[in-house]
Amino acid sequence: MRRSRDGRPSRRRAAVAAAAVGGALLGLAGCGAPAPRAPAAGDTVDVSPHRCGHGWRHPRPGTLTFTLHNSSGTAAETQLTDARTGAVLGEAEGIGPGAVRTMRARLGGGDTYAFVCFGEDADPVTGPAVRIPGRTAAGGAGPAAVPLTAHDLIPPTLDYQRWVTTRMARLVSATDALRAAVRAGDVPAARTRWLTAHLAYARLGAAYDAFGDAGDAVDRTTAGLPRGLRDPGFTGFHRVEHGLWHHERPTTLRPAADRLARDVRALRTAWAGTRMDPADLGRRAHEILEDTLRAELTGRTDYGSGTGLATARAHVDATRAVLDRLRPFLRTRYPALPALDRRLGGLARTLDAHARAHHGGWTPPARLGRTERARIDAAVGDLTERLAAVAALCDVRRTP
Repeated sequence: MRRSRDGRPSRRRAAVAAAAVGGALLGLAGCGAPAPRAPAAGDTVDVSPHRCGHGWRHPRPGTLTFTLHNSSGTAAETQLTDARTGAVLGEAEGIGPGAVRTMRARLGGGDTYAFVCFGEDADPVTGPAVRIPGRTAAGGAGPAAVPLTAHDLIPPTLDYQRWVTTRMARLVSATDALRAAVRAGDVPAARTRWLTAHLAYARLGAAYDAFGDAGDAVDRTTAGLPRGLRDPGFTGFHRVEHGLWHHERPTTLRPAADRLARDVRALRTAWAGTRMDPADLGRRAHEILEDTLRAELTGRTDYGSGTGLATARAHVDATRAVLDRLRPFLRTRYPALPALDRRLGGLARTLDAHARAHHGGWTPPARLGRTERARIDAAVGDLTERLAAVAALCDVRRTP
């Protein structure tokens, strides 16, 4: 389970995958799907490896709801695929022995489909090919995507790791400058440098989980700490933030800044030996702005600076950094990619406008007007939903 940056456990991998082809793919094309039509009576499809795809006796075009039955003695998963291209139109995971589940997919006339079944510790089995009668009209078949494997995602993941490595130098330099200002007792300069350093860290959003304990030390909050603000385990950017914006005495704030500078250098050292899981890259694109909506825009990670909108803006950059690595896959799998790019650009411009209006400062989210707050929340929420589809498409899947 991934742990979010405020210490709360976020949703498991399956929670994002659950929005995958079996459900979310019906909306990936950016338009509503027609209402599902129930399959003909008796069309219960067996998804056990030994009888994969049997029982589909009444194929027809349109949006169908399949009843899936695992007649084997072990858990199974299945994909409904285009028999010609291998593109996945629907999937269901974790179907227990004897269990029944439903799955929707929109099928086009004249096309041929097949169920692929995966048993535990067994090779995948492709069921009989089934041709849908009729001819495919424009948009007749539902959204589908050719599966990605871990091998496919290794190059973009390595490229992202190299990008993070180059950014580490900026983070260390910015944190050292913050430490110097704190030690000099220059609070205005320290506040400015704190934001610069913290945003440098926030732009590395997709690497949070890979940072492990080193990342916790740098960006910990008081969540789960018995003594809260006075807990010795409260370290990192937010510890220094609280001191700078609550007039803490230099004698007690300097050790916190020294500790932060050391921990950032330790993070850079640890990162050199870290390898991100390729299966995580697409999911991170979704989780960055999900955390923004839950934490930064609610003020849960604000310890006095009021810079939640600045962090949200850095998270837009962090999201783009991931999408840029996934773009070669998304161009052919995600028709709504141009719309996603436009929405990200619109959110960036909205957030930048707040900095310009305050001569480089940032409006604390709590001081936003109701209309503007709703506008920003809606924009981030919309992007979170769109990026959930990206996560679903980039989820690593087994293939025949």
